[in-house]
Amino acid sequence: MALKKVLIITYYWPPSGGGGVQRWLKFVKYLRLYRWEPVVYTPVNPEMPSVDESLLKEVPENVQVVKSKIFEPYTFYKVFTGKKPQEKIQTAFLSEKKQKISVLENVAVWIRGNLFIPDARKFWIRPSVKKLTAFLKEHPVDAIVTTGPPHSMHLIGMQLHQKLGIPWLADFRDPWTNIDFYEQLKLGKRADRKHHRLEKQVLTLAPAVTVVSPGMKKDFLRVTKRTYHVIPNGFDAEDLRLDKPVVPDPSRFVLAHIGSLTKTRNAENLWKVLNELTREFPEFARKLEIRNVGKIDVDAVESIRKYGLEKYLHRVDYLPHDQVIAEQNKAAVLLLFINRTPNAKLILTGKLFEYIASKRPVICIGPPDGDAARIVTETGCGTVFDFDETEKLKKQLLLLYRSFTERTEKQECREVERYERKNLTAQMAAVLDEITTKTR
Repeated sequence: MALKKVLIITYYWPPSGGGGVQRWLKFVKYLRLYRWEPVVYTPVNPEMPSVDESLLKEVPENVQVVKSKIFEPYTFYKVFTGKKPQEKIQTAFLSEKKQKISVLENVAVWIRGNLFIPDARKFWIRPSVKKLTAFLKEHPVDAIVTTGPPHSMHLIGMQLHQKLGIPWLADFRDPWTNIDFYEQLKLGKRADRKHHRLEKQVLTLAPAVTVVSPGMKKDFLRVTKRTYHVIPNGFDAEDLRLDKPVVPDPSRFVLAHIGSLTKTRNAENLWKVLNELTREFPEFARKLEIRNVGKIDVDAVESIRKYGLEKYLHRVDYLPHDQVIAEQNKAAVLLLFINRTPNAKLILTGKLFEYIASKRPVICIGPPDGDAARIVTETGCGTVFDFDETEKLKKQLLLLYRSFTERTEKQECREVERYERKNLTAQMAAVLDEITTKTR
C-alpha cells in the first residue's frame, strides 16, 4: 500500500536546537511506520534559539525538506535596542544580565506585541502560501500539519486549507492567548482582540486540533467547543541507548535542571530549603551541586545568591540533545520547575518525559493539581510540591540524599511506555487518517 503524504509546516527544524524542534522531529522520524510520508516546510534562515547539529542525524533518510527565506524584524530589533547582531533572542522574556529596562526596550516590546500579530514571523505567511500553493499543485499531499508557536504557522495552514481544500491539522505545543508571557506583550485592546479572533478562527476552521495536555484542551474549550485530541510530548527510547552506561558520581549529590530557568520558574522555596540543609548538615553541603543545563535568568541567579548557594551552582549554557540524556543519568535528582503563572496547571513541558524515562527521581515544583503533577504522580517517578511548600520538600530531599549516600535508591516508575515517541506517533497518524478519510 502506497504511503499517504503529509506536509508539515514548522518554524523549528534541525540544526535549530531547543524544545520547540523535538516534537515534530520525532513524529517525522516515525511517521513512515504508520503509512505516512512526511514532507517538511521550514525557513532557510530562522532566528535559532540555539544550534544543535546532532539533531540532523535524527531526520530520516530521503525525507524531503522544502525551505524558503523568511524576513524577520529581529535585525532591526537588535539595532533598535542596542543588542549585538549575534545575540540570540530569548523566549519567555528570559534575561541573563541585570539591566534596567530602557524606554527603547519597552517600545520594542510594544511594537512586537501590537504590530507583529500573531508574532514576528507574520511576514512569512503570504510568501509561504504563494510558494506552497504552487508546490502542492506539482507535489500533491493528503494532509497539512502546522505546529505552533509561532502561531503564524497556523495561519499559513489555514489559508492553504481554504484555497486548496486539503485536510489540515493544527498542532499546539503551547497555548496562544493563555501562554505564560502573554501579559508581558503590552497589548492594546485592538491587538488583544485580534489575537483572540485569530486564535478562535484557527480553532474553529481546522478539521483537527491536537494539544499536548488536558489542561490546554480545557483552556481551548473555553474559546471554541469542538473535539481536541490530546497527544502529549514524550521520549524516544532510541535516545536513551548511550554508548557507555552513565551513573551518578557518588561524591556529588547533583540536583540537575535541564532547560531554560526563567524568572517565572525560579523555585525560591527550593533555594530556601537547600540553604537550611547546607547549614544543618556539613556532609550534605560538601556533596551538593546544583547543575543547570540551559539559559538561566538573572533573577534566578540572584535568588540562588541570596540564599548563599552560588558556590554550589554549576552552569552549562547549552548541550547537544544526546549529551543532555547523559547529564540526566548523571544526576542524583532531576528538577522540574513549572512556571508560576496563571496558566501553571496546563503547562506540560517536554523535558518531563525524558526525565521519567531516565528513571532518576524527580522533584516537581508546581501546582499539585496540574497536568505535570498528574504525570509525575501517576508514573510514580517523583514527588510534587507546591510553590511555597518547604517542610515536606526538605524531608524529601533528606530522604533522597540518604538513599543516594547509602546507595539504596530505587525509583519505581510505571507505565511510562505510553509516552514513548513511537506510540505517540501512532496516535498522531490515527488523527491524520481520520481527517483524510472524512474528505473522501
